[in-house]
Amino acid sequence: MRPLLRRLDPILIQAVIAAALSFAHIHDIAEAAGQGGWKAWAYPISVDLLMVMAWRRIRTPDAKHGGAWVWFIVSLTASLGANIATAGVLDMAHLPVALRVLVAGWPALAFLGGSLLVHSEVKKPEEGDVETADEEVVLDPPMVEVEQVPAPPKPVLVTYAEAARALDVAPETVRGAANGANPRLTKYSTGPRDVRVDLTEARKVLGKRPAGV
Repeated sequence: MRPLLRRLDPILIQAVIAAALSFAHIHDIAEAAGQGGWKAWAYPISVDLLMVMAWRRIRTPDAKHGGAWVWFIVSLTASLGANIATAGVLDMAHLPVALRVLVAGWPALAFLGGSLLVHSEVKKPEEGDVETADEEVVLDPPMVEVEQVPAPPKPVLVTYAEAARALDVAPETVRGAANGANPRLTKYSTGPRDVRVDLTEARKVLGKRPAGV
């Protein structure tokens, strides 16, 4: 039994005691005001429900809290007023007329307050809004298109004779284009006595010429 009591929240126990006492006091006021039977028990339920509804609206994000605070104070005043009235402040056998009128009109007042709390608008986040209160939003950097430069083609190395046969020109024409004061072909050395030219470059420079030219 003791471990169970230790696990109970003291605030919860205090809230249950306060609610029970307030419930009984409101019942006594309603009964003294002429609301007997089941009606006397309905009054404390109505007061407590209105207080709970108002408190939940106050705790709701993006809701208008002005009206909720008004109805919370109204229901809290009704509960505290009943507690004070039953403490010997008023003659329970002869309640004032104003208090009797207030007790009689409370159901309509509570219904009005509950309807306004239920049907009050709650702001909905609009599309495109970015919430940055609880988490950091990381934006991706803009994509930059990089132009890819094609790699230069590898040279096709051939001998003077092979280039001459491929281009249908005389070997002397290929040799002359690769030598002289202003050579038009690049020479590639693949060995001590092996000199070759790029066949692709030779096609561009010499093209197809008649043999012997």
